[in-house]
Amino acid sequence: MNKDIFEGKWKQIRGEAKAWWGKLTDDDLDRAAGKYEVFTGLLQEKYGYTREHAANEIDKRVTEYEAALKLKTQPTTGK
Repeated sequence: MNKDIFEGKWKQIRGEAKAWWGKLTDDDLDRAAGKYEVFTGLLQEKYGYTREHAANEIDKRVTEYEAALKLKTQPTTGK
């Protein structure tokens, strides 16, 4: 996932991030403010992740989130 995509979707992702990573506080999320590198550092600090693991976790969660959004917005057929 592109860092720019993460930063651009931060407002949408922020609420989910607290559910995904419960150790993160509102202050942590405010501090990250959508900055990918800061957020990655917070995951390393709070969860003991390596930088690579943190990046992979972010990528996985955001990809799943976007896929779920697409499913919700697809029109249903009348079959």
